[in-house]
Amino acid sequence: MLGFLNLNKPKDWTSHDCVAKVRRLLKIRKVGHGGTLDPLATGVLPIAVGKATRLISYLPHRKAYHAKIRFGIQTATDDLEGEILKTCSASGLTLEKITPYLPQFLGIIEQIPPQYSAIQRDGKRLYDLARQGKIVEVPSRRVEIFDIQVLGWQAGEFSELDLLIRCGEGTYIRAIARDLGELLGVGATLAGLIRTESGGMDLENSITLEELADRLESQDFTLISPQAVLTDLPKIILDAETAQRWCQGQKIAIADGDIRLNQPFRVLNEDEILLGIGEITEIETINRLISKVVLV
Repeated sequence: MLGFLNLNKPKDWTSHDCVAKVRRLLKIRKVGHGGTLDPLATGVLPIAVGKATRLISYLPHRKAYHAKIRFGIQTATDDLEGEILKTCSASGLTLEKITPYLPQFLGIIEQIPPQYSAIQRDGKRLYDLARQGKIVEVPSRRVEIFDIQVLGWQAGEFSELDLLIRCGEGTYIRAIARDLGELLGVGATLAGLIRTESGGMDLENSITLEELADRLESQDFTLISPQAVLTDLPKIILDAETAQRWCQGQKIAIADGDIRLNQPFRVLNEDEILLGIGEITEIETINRLISKVVLV
């Protein structure tokens, strides 16, 4: 069993909970996930099964979210799961006051992750330290945000803004909510989050855990092939003899041309069946295709 599952993660489930459930349903131990989702978030959670777990890091890094930001509330976790630290009336906010600030979040920006996050500091997760009452300095990180679009606006004592955010990996949407609230002087927290795209998979084609169980019972379920989701990677096609040598771990000499050194490639045979992931590197002045992940 080898491939991917486009799972629509339910609310209040951790990503680990979902992996454990899929293991039980598929009756296979080797299951992993790409791109952790917070318990309160829902939406696309890529699940890898079998040897596909070795391909998780090669999935497309683009992500997209529908985020609901609530102004006038600040919490310890930067979402509604945490303790409320401060409230402030946001009734004076208007969409016209907010939109000029949104471009500040576009492009490559420095972002400070939330205190409650899975980032490690001195070998310990930040959320574990925060739960122990230990507040540590969280270093900023560079993230990339490609697009922000306003989807909706609801004025009130605690006004709410709905956004579509397209971004790269490592971006914390909770941090965007927090920082936007600080810029506007009223504070804000993330009130809802749906991931609509991740790992080359989208929400429209995702399935729930209940649908997975039903399809397995009716024997109407197939995994998504790695070839279908790794299309962002360039490909190299090998003839039968060369493909066999590469699968056995040999380093294959590659003729000069339009090649990218030290970048991942899909390695296919003549029937365009995915054999694995390779990388071209210079060895003794000769460009050679080495194996990173061999599936066959």
